[in-house]
Amino acid sequence: MIDFTPKVLLGILAICFTSVTIQLIPLSKQASSWNRCLKKTSASLSQVKAFQQVDDQSKEVLSVMICNGAVFEPKLKTNIQ
Repeated sequence: MIDFTPKVLLGILAICFTSVTIQLIPLSKQASSWNRCLKKTSASLSQVKAFQQVDDQSKEVLSVMICNGAVFEPKLKTNIQ
């Protein structure tokens, strides 16, 4: 009975480790996709003339907003009095 208990605990530990590893796979794929989106968006913004004067931190903030799915609606200026 004494030799049986460590083997059971080792088996449970292996099952738990495997379960956590399998659950982390989708998270890893999402992180990879997120990083790819940030790199491509930042590179695209660097090619736009209007954003060439903007610092890297501002480009990164805008890239995060775009990758999060932020929608920018233009504000129409009307001169109605």
